[in-house]
Amino acid sequence: MLKERTLFLVILMFAVGMILSACGESGQGSSGGSDSSGGSAEPMTNLTMGTGSVGGVYYPLGGEMANLFKDNIEVEGFDVSSVESGASVENIAKIQSGDYQLGIAQNTTLINAVNQTGEFKGKKSDEVGVIGSLYPEALQVVTLESTGIQSIKELKGKKVAIGPPGGATREAAELVLSAHGIEKGDYKAYEEGFGDAKSKLQNGTIDASFAVVGVPSSTTDELANATNEVKFLDIKGDALQEVLDKSQYEAYTVEPGTYEWQKEPAETITAMALLLGSTEQVSEDLAYKITKTLYEKSGDMTIEQASLIKQDNAMNGVGDLPLHPGTEKYFKEVGIIE
Repeated sequence: MLKERTLFLVILMFAVGMILSACGESGQGSSGGSDSSGGSAEPMTNLTMGTGSVGGVYYPLGGEMANLFKDNIEVEGFDVSSVESGASVENIAKIQSGDYQLGIAQNTTLINAVNQTGEFKGKKSDEVGVIGSLYPEALQVVTLESTGIQSIKELKGKKVAIGPPGGATREAAELVLSAHGIEKGDYKAYEEGFGDAKSKLQNGTIDASFAVVGVPSSTTDELANATNEVKFLDIKGDALQEVLDKSQYEAYTVEPGTYEWQKEPAETITAMALLLGSTEQVSEDLAYKITKTLYEKSGDMTIEQASLIKQDNAMNGVGDLPLHPGTEKYFKEVGIIE
Protein backbone atom coordinates (compact mmCIF):
# COMPACT_ATOMS: atom_id res chain seq x y z
CA MET A 1 0.00 0.00 0.00
CA LEU A 2 2.83 2.37 0.93
CA LYS A 3 4.66 1.62 -2.33
CA GLU A 4 1.48 2.31 -4.34
CA ARG A 5 0.97 5.66 -2.55
CA THR A 6 4.61 6.64 -3.13
CA LEU A 7 4.33 5.72 -6.81
CA PHE A 8 1.11 7.73 -7.09
CA LEU A 9 2.77 10.83 -5.56
CA VAL A 10 5.76 10.58 -7.88
CA ILE A 11 3.46 10.34 -10.92
CA LEU A 12 1.35 13.26 -9.64
CA MET A 13 4.39 15.50 -9.06
CA PHE A 14 5.72 14.67 -12.52
CA ALA A 15 2.36 15.50 -14.12
CA VAL A 16 2.09 18.83 -12.26
CA GLY A 17 5.63 19.75 -13.32
CA MET A 18 4.82 19.05 -16.95
CA ILE A 19 1.67 21.18 -16.79
CA LEU A 20 3.50 24.13 -15.20
CA SER A 21 6.29 23.87 -17.75
CA ALA A 22 3.81 23.80 -20.61
CA CYS A 23 1.96 26.84 -19.21
CA GLY A 24 5.19 28.78 -18.90
CA GLU A 25 6.18 28.02 -22.48
CA SER A 26 2.73 28.85 -23.75
CA GLY A 27 2.63 32.18 -21.92
CA GLN A 28 6.01 33.21 -23.23
CA GLY A 29 5.22 32.37 -26.80
CA SER A 30 1.72 33.79 -27.00
CA SER A 31 2.19 37.07 -25.22
CA GLY A 32 4.30 38.72 -27.92
CA GLY A 33 5.94 40.68 -25.11
CA SER A 34 9.55 41.17 -24.27
CA ASP A 35 11.91 38.87 -22.46
CA SER A 36 14.29 40.00 -19.73
CA SER A 37 16.78 41.31 -22.28
CA GLY A 38 14.19 43.45 -24.06
CA GLY A 39 13.89 41.09 -27.04
CA SER A 40 11.02 38.93 -28.21
CA ALA A 41 10.88 35.21 -28.92
CA GLU A 42 9.11 35.80 -32.25
CA PRO A 43 8.79 38.79 -34.62
CA MET A 44 5.44 40.54 -34.35
CA THR A 45 2.94 41.78 -36.93
CA ASN A 46 0.57 43.61 -34.55
CA LEU A 47 2.70 46.68 -33.86
CA THR A 48 2.50 49.66 -31.51
CA MET A 49 4.07 52.96 -32.55
CA GLY A 50 5.07 55.55 -29.95
CA THR A 51 4.51 59.13 -31.13
CA GLY A 52 4.46 62.24 -28.90
CA SER A 53 2.10 64.56 -27.05
CA VAL A 54 -1.03 66.09 -28.55
CA GLY A 55 -0.11 69.46 -30.03
CA GLY A 56 3.20 68.34 -31.53
CA VAL A 57 3.90 66.88 -34.98
CA TYR A 58 4.79 63.34 -33.84
CA TYR A 59 1.24 62.58 -32.70
CA PRO A 60 -0.68 63.37 -35.94
CA LEU A 61 2.19 62.16 -38.15
CA GLY A 62 2.24 58.85 -36.28
CA GLY A 63 -1.47 58.42 -36.87
CA GLU A 64 -1.09 59.08 -40.58
CA MET A 65 1.90 56.76 -40.90
CA ALA A 66 0.03 53.97 -39.11
CA ASN A 67 -2.85 54.31 -41.58
CA LEU A 68 -0.43 54.51 -44.51
CA PHE A 69 1.21 51.23 -43.49
CA LYS A 70 -2.11 49.46 -42.89
CA ASP A 71 -3.44 50.58 -46.28
CA ASN A 72 -0.40 49.40 -48.23
CA ILE A 73 1.19 46.43 -46.47
CA GLU A 74 -0.33 43.00 -46.98
CA VAL A 75 1.00 40.71 -44.27
CA GLU A 76 -1.17 38.26 -42.36
CA GLY A 77 -2.16 39.72 -38.98
CA PHE A 78 -0.54 43.09 -39.74
CA ASP A 79 -1.76 46.10 -37.79
CA VAL A 80 -0.22 49.32 -36.43
CA SER A 81 -1.61 51.31 -33.50
CA SER A 82 -0.14 54.75 -32.91
CA VAL A 83 -0.21 55.89 -29.27
CA GLU A 84 0.45 59.17 -27.49
CA SER A 85 3.70 59.15 -25.55
CA GLY A 86 6.36 61.34 -23.99
CA ALA A 87 8.16 61.24 -27.38
CA SER A 88 11.84 60.57 -28.11
CA VAL A 89 13.28 59.27 -24.83
CA GLU A 90 10.23 57.21 -23.94
CA ASN A 91 9.85 55.81 -27.46
CA ILE A 92 13.44 54.58 -27.61
CA ALA A 93 13.25 53.07 -24.13
CA LYS A 94 9.99 51.28 -24.90
CA ILE A 95 11.23 49.89 -28.21
CA GLN A 96 14.22 48.50 -26.32
CA SER A 97 11.97 47.00 -23.62
CA GLY A 98 9.60 45.49 -26.18
CA ASP A 99 6.56 47.61 -25.25
CA TYR A 100 6.67 49.46 -28.59
CA GLN A 101 7.79 48.06 -31.94
CA LEU A 102 7.97 51.41 -33.76
CA GLY A 103 8.54 54.96 -32.58
CA ILE A 104 9.48 58.48 -33.63
CA ALA A 105 12.51 60.15 -32.05
CA GLN A 106 15.10 62.84 -32.59
CA ASN A 107 18.44 61.76 -33.99
CA THR A 108 20.17 63.56 -31.12
CA THR A 109 18.31 61.41 -28.60
CA LEU A 110 19.17 58.20 -30.43
CA ILE A 111 22.83 59.24 -30.51
CA ASN A 112 22.69 59.55 -26.71
CA ALA A 113 20.98 56.17 -26.48
CA VAL A 114 23.56 54.43 -28.67
CA ASN A 115 26.42 56.03 -26.72
CA GLN A 116 24.68 55.46 -23.36
CA THR A 117 24.93 59.15 -22.45
CA GLY A 118 22.44 61.71 -21.13
CA GLU A 119 19.20 60.10 -20.00
CA PHE A 120 20.46 56.75 -21.32
CA LYS A 121 23.56 56.57 -19.15
CA GLY A 122 24.21 52.91 -18.38
CA LYS A 123 21.19 51.74 -20.42
CA LYS A 124 21.40 49.56 -23.53
CA SER A 125 19.55 50.47 -26.71
CA ASP A 126 21.00 47.77 -28.93
CA GLU A 127 17.65 46.53 -30.25
CA VAL A 128 16.64 49.85 -31.83
CA GLY A 129 17.29 50.48 -35.54
CA VAL A 130 16.62 53.44 -37.83
CA ILE A 131 13.91 52.96 -40.45
CA GLY A 132 14.53 56.38 -41.95
CA SER A 133 14.78 60.13 -41.59
CA LEU A 134 11.51 62.05 -41.60
CA TYR A 135 11.92 65.85 -41.40
CA PRO A 136 13.93 68.57 -39.61
CA GLU A 137 12.72 69.86 -36.26
CA ALA A 138 13.51 73.22 -34.68
CA LEU A 139 13.55 74.28 -31.06
CA GLN A 140 11.01 77.09 -30.86
CA VAL A 141 11.31 79.22 -27.72
CA VAL A 142 8.11 81.23 -27.56
CA THR A 143 6.67 83.94 -25.36
CA LEU A 144 4.08 86.71 -25.80
CA GLU A 145 4.86 90.38 -26.38
CA SER A 146 2.75 91.26 -23.32
CA THR A 147 5.17 89.46 -20.98
CA GLY A 148 7.87 92.03 -21.80
CA ILE A 149 10.45 89.22 -22.09
CA GLN A 150 13.05 90.03 -24.76
CA SER A 151 15.62 87.25 -24.38
CA ILE A 152 16.18 83.78 -22.96
CA LYS A 153 18.38 85.28 -20.23
CA GLU A 154 15.26 87.01 -18.89
CA LEU A 155 13.59 83.64 -18.19
CA LYS A 156 15.39 83.46 -14.84
CA GLY A 157 12.74 83.43 -12.14
CA LYS A 158 9.97 82.87 -14.71
CA LYS A 159 7.46 80.08 -15.28
CA VAL A 160 8.64 78.02 -18.25
CA ALA A 161 7.20 74.96 -20.05
CA ILE A 162 10.14 72.68 -20.84
CA GLY A 163 8.27 69.85 -22.58
CA PRO A 164 6.78 66.58 -21.33
CA PRO A 165 8.76 63.97 -19.40
CA GLY A 166 10.22 61.42 -21.79
CA GLY A 167 10.70 63.86 -24.65
CA ALA A 168 13.77 65.47 -26.22
CA THR A 169 12.44 69.00 -25.65
CA ARG A 170 13.15 68.85 -21.94
CA GLU A 171 16.82 67.99 -22.46
CA ALA A 172 17.15 70.71 -25.11
CA ALA A 173 15.44 73.29 -22.90
CA GLU A 174 17.73 72.57 -19.95
CA LEU A 175 20.78 72.72 -22.25
CA VAL A 176 19.76 76.06 -23.74
CA LEU A 177 18.80 77.61 -20.40
CA SER A 178 22.12 76.50 -18.88
CA ALA A 179 24.00 78.08 -21.81
CA HIS A 180 22.29 81.35 -20.85
CA GLY A 181 23.36 81.01 -17.20
CA ILE A 182 20.02 79.66 -15.98
CA GLU A 183 20.18 76.38 -14.06
CA LYS A 184 17.53 74.09 -12.55
CA GLY A 185 15.90 75.88 -9.66
CA ASP A 186 16.38 79.31 -11.26
CA TYR A 187 12.95 79.04 -12.89
CA LYS A 188 9.66 77.23 -12.28
CA ALA A 189 9.55 74.30 -14.70
CA TYR A 190 6.28 73.07 -16.20
CA GLU A 191 6.54 69.60 -17.75
CA GLU A 192 3.80 70.13 -20.30
CA GLY A 193 2.83 68.65 -23.64
CA PHE A 194 2.84 71.19 -26.44
CA GLY A 195 -0.93 71.64 -26.54
CA ASP A 196 -1.17 72.24 -22.80
CA ALA A 197 1.82 74.60 -22.90
CA LYS A 198 0.09 76.66 -25.59
CA SER A 199 -3.04 76.95 -23.45
CA LYS A 200 -1.08 77.93 -20.34
CA LEU A 201 0.91 80.54 -22.25
CA GLN A 202 -2.29 81.92 -23.74
CA ASN A 203 -4.03 82.27 -20.36
CA GLY A 204 -0.97 83.66 -18.56
CA THR A 205 -0.19 80.66 -16.37
CA ILE A 206 3.34 80.45 -17.81
CA ASP A 207 5.70 83.03 -19.30
CA ALA A 208 7.39 81.04 -22.06
CA SER A 209 7.54 77.59 -23.63
CA PHE A 210 10.13 75.39 -25.32
CA ALA A 211 9.10 72.98 -28.08
CA VAL A 212 11.22 70.92 -30.46
CA VAL A 213 8.74 70.48 -33.30
CA GLY A 214 8.45 70.45 -37.05
CA VAL A 215 8.37 73.82 -38.76
CA PRO A 216 5.85 75.29 -39.16
CA SER A 217 4.12 74.09 -36.00
CA SER A 218 0.32 74.14 -35.91
CA THR A 219 0.43 74.77 -32.15
CA THR A 220 2.55 77.91 -32.59
CA ASP A 221 0.25 79.03 -35.40
CA GLU A 222 -2.83 78.51 -33.22
CA LEU A 223 -1.25 80.54 -30.41
CA ALA A 224 -0.45 83.38 -32.81
CA ASN A 225 -3.96 83.36 -34.24
CA ALA A 226 -5.48 83.42 -30.75
CA THR A 227 -3.23 86.15 -29.28
CA ASN A 228 -1.70 88.04 -32.21
CA GLU A 229 1.42 88.60 -30.08
CA VAL A 230 3.72 85.57 -30.39
CA LYS A 231 7.42 86.35 -30.01
CA PHE A 232 10.35 83.99 -30.71
CA LEU A 233 13.34 84.15 -28.36
CA ASP A 234 16.63 83.70 -30.23
CA ILE A 235 19.47 81.32 -29.42
CA LYS A 236 22.61 83.01 -30.73
CA GLY A 237 26.16 84.13 -30.02
CA ASP A 238 28.19 82.42 -27.31
CA ALA A 239 25.12 80.64 -25.92
CA LEU A 240 24.42 79.08 -29.31
CA GLN A 241 28.03 77.96 -29.66
CA GLU A 242 27.94 76.36 -26.21
CA VAL A 243 24.81 74.41 -27.13
CA LEU A 244 26.39 73.23 -30.39
CA ASP A 245 29.61 72.21 -28.58
CA LYS A 246 27.73 70.19 -25.97
CA SER A 247 25.22 68.44 -28.22
CA GLN A 248 24.49 67.03 -31.65
CA TYR A 249 22.21 69.95 -32.56
CA GLU A 250 22.95 72.24 -35.49
CA ALA A 251 22.25 75.95 -35.96
CA TYR A 252 19.01 76.75 -37.75
CA THR A 253 17.06 79.83 -38.80
CA VAL A 254 13.27 79.93 -38.96
CA GLU A 255 13.05 82.29 -41.90
CA PRO A 256 10.52 85.16 -42.07
CA GLY A 257 7.35 84.01 -43.76
CA THR A 258 7.65 80.47 -42.44
CA TYR A 259 4.53 81.52 -40.58
CA GLU A 260 2.29 84.05 -42.30
CA TRP A 261 2.56 86.35 -39.27
CA GLN A 262 6.34 86.00 -38.85
CA LYS A 263 8.26 89.12 -39.94
CA GLU A 264 11.69 88.54 -38.32
CA PRO A 265 14.06 85.54 -38.51
CA ALA A 266 14.31 83.32 -35.43
CA GLU A 267 17.77 81.94 -34.61
CA THR A 268 17.63 78.51 -33.01
CA ILE A 269 18.82 74.88 -33.26
CA THR A 270 17.64 71.87 -35.21
CA ALA A 271 17.62 68.07 -35.14
CA MET A 272 16.13 65.41 -37.42
CA ALA A 273 13.08 63.34 -36.61
CA LEU A 274 13.59 59.63 -37.32
CA LEU A 275 11.30 56.63 -37.54
CA LEU A 276 12.73 53.77 -35.48
CA GLY A 277 11.92 50.08 -35.25
CA SER A 278 12.73 47.12 -33.05
CA THR A 279 15.38 44.89 -34.62
CA GLU A 280 14.03 42.01 -32.51
CA GLN A 281 10.27 42.34 -32.84
CA VAL A 282 10.01 43.70 -36.41
CA SER A 283 11.31 41.21 -38.95
CA GLU A 284 13.66 42.19 -41.75
CA ASP A 285 10.93 41.52 -44.32
CA LEU A 286 8.32 43.63 -42.50
CA ALA A 287 10.78 46.49 -41.90
CA TYR A 288 11.62 46.39 -45.63
CA LYS A 289 7.93 46.76 -46.48
CA ILE A 290 7.47 49.57 -43.93
CA THR A 291 10.48 51.47 -45.30
CA LYS A 292 9.41 51.00 -48.91
CA THR A 293 5.89 52.21 -48.11
CA LEU A 294 7.16 55.21 -46.13
CA TYR A 295 9.32 56.55 -48.97
CA GLU A 296 7.21 55.55 -51.95
CA LYS A 297 3.77 56.42 -50.57
CA SER A 298 4.47 59.43 -48.31
CA GLY A 299 2.58 61.63 -50.77
CA ASP A 300 -0.63 59.93 -49.67
CA MET A 301 -0.36 61.61 -46.25
CA THR A 302 -1.87 65.05 -45.68
CA ILE A 303 0.30 66.43 -42.85
CA GLU A 304 2.62 69.18 -44.08
CA GLN A 305 5.84 67.48 -42.94
CA ALA A 306 5.06 64.46 -45.15
CA SER A 307 6.28 66.46 -48.16
CA LEU A 308 9.81 66.24 -46.69
CA ILE A 309 9.80 62.44 -46.39
CA LYS A 310 11.71 61.58 -49.55
CA GLN A 311 14.37 59.10 -50.61
CA ASP A 312 16.79 62.00 -51.11
CA ASN A 313 16.43 62.88 -47.41
CA ALA A 314 16.27 59.34 -46.06
CA MET A 315 19.74 59.41 -44.45
CA ASN A 316 19.64 63.01 -43.18
CA GLY A 317 20.79 63.06 -39.58
CA VAL A 318 21.37 59.29 -39.54
CA GLY A 319 25.16 59.24 -39.89
CA ASP A 320 26.60 56.17 -38.17
CA LEU A 321 23.42 55.27 -36.31
CA PRO A 322 22.38 51.62 -36.78
CA LEU A 323 19.88 50.92 -39.56
CA HIS A 324 17.25 48.22 -39.23
CA PRO A 325 18.35 45.29 -41.48
CA GLY A 326 15.13 45.59 -43.49
CA THR A 327 15.75 49.29 -44.05
CA GLU A 328 19.35 48.64 -45.05
CA LYS A 329 18.09 46.14 -47.65
CA TYR A 330 15.67 48.69 -49.15
CA PHE A 331 18.20 51.55 -49.10
CA LYS A 332 20.74 49.42 -50.98
CA GLU A 333 18.10 48.28 -53.47
CA VAL A 334 17.17 51.86 -54.45
CA GLY A 335 20.70 53.25 -54.26
CA ILE A 336 20.37 55.39 -51.12
CA ILE A 337 23.41 53.61 -49.67
CA GLU A 338 25.99 51.30 -51.26
